[in-house]
Amino acid sequence: MSNPVISVKNLVKNYGNFEAVKGISFDVFEGEIFGLLGPNGAGKSTTLEIIETLREKTSGEVWVNGINLDKDPDAIKKVIGVQLQTSGFYPGLTLTELINLFAGLYNETVDAAALLRTVNLEDKAKNKFKDLSGGQKQRFSIATTLINHPKVIFLDEPTTGLDPQARRNLWDLVKHIRQQGTTVIITTHYMDEAEVLCDRIAIVDSGKIIALGTPDALIDDLVATGFERPKEMKKANLEDVFIHLTGHALREE
Repeated sequence: MSNPVISVKNLVKNYGNFEAVKGISFDVFEGEIFGLLGPNGAGKSTTLEIIETLREKTSGEVWVNGINLDKDPDAIKKVIGVQLQTSGFYPGLTLTELINLFAGLYNETVDAAALLRTVNLEDKAKNKFKDLSGGQKQRFSIATTLINHPKVIFLDEPTTGLDPQARRNLWDLVKHIRQQGTTVIITTHYMDEAEVLCDRIAIVDSGKIIALGTPDALIDDLVATGFERPKEMKKANLEDVFIHLTGHALREE
């Protein structure tokens, strides 16, 4: 296993008398796709926002790329990329204009065409953000996380609301980003997505990590308890049928 690029030790976050995060500890290793999963209100978003320097912690330690959150949060901001939701973009600007805007905020010089090519949007360079399809908006959002050449990017439910084609194309994009050496932390409510993408996952519930490991190991542990699915799984599902019949290629919506 490579070196941890993120280390979280005994992280606690309280809101008055309510303890939202209850002593969470985990490492994320360089070059992996790490999933943080849990139901709404479990504490996973709070945990990520603390790591991203967007929310103050109550206690515990957080290290990102060897940088202590308490000592130099601004340095952490320089080595991470955080996916923005749609509301974070000026809808009337073109994709090139938006990239140049964000590059200026990072004080970076960016080849907008090359960055858009990375996410298969080079032909949309002059299109306004508001005119993109849902899948295109998500791919562009991920592109903006790469502007500052981050060591780690955070993707918050990146495929929610996408059709099956756009969803699987986004999976390919996430895998490609990891292949380029960037560590990815992802949250999702789609368990098949976590199983396909993630090298390891942490399942969070009621402010605590209740399971951590590879998807295969966690599934094997459940099977070892004697668990059986009530119905035998087929070798394909309806989404596979849809993709097979309509194709996997990028297309306009």
